[in-house]
Amino acid sequence: MSVRPPVPPFDRDAAIKKVRGAEDAWNKQEPEKVALAYTPGSTWRNRDTFLQGRDEIIEFLKDKWSKELNYRLIKELWAFTENLIAARYCYEYQSPDGQWYRAYGNENWEFDSDGLMSHRHASINDVEITEADRKFHWEFGTPRPEDHPGLSDLGL
Repeated sequence: MSVRPPVPPFDRDAAIKKVRGAEDAWNKQEPEKVALAYTPGSTWRNRDTFLQGRDEIIEFLKDKWSKELNYRLIKELWAFTENLIAARYCYEYQSPDGQWYRAYGNENWEFDSDGLMSHRHASINDVEITEADRKFHWEFGTPRPEDHPGLSDLGL
């Protein structure tokens, strides 16, 4: 098992770094690499889907990103304790038929002592938007640039 810094106990800076690291990884859309941030037996609830283990996480992410095209995500720290982090986030994506969406969500994360996520609980709602309503504009498949506004800056 590998160590995934920062590790608990989290302070505010470490929690922010953990959230930004998750955002950057998901924006790169490499399911096998994303899965390495989770314990081998990590449990997830993602909307109405329940997963356990890295193999299920990988398959879930492959399927997700095959349907959620031009995906771009911004996460923001909401709260934290020693080994728990709550984050809020939005992501924009395009369906295969061309409709744009913005998904609004909240996640609760629990970490082991090596900094790997052992539990993820996500609640997400999708809203149709027009292409003109999009707010996330950076190169697809890359982390959000440091100078791109965050959720609070965008009024989201």
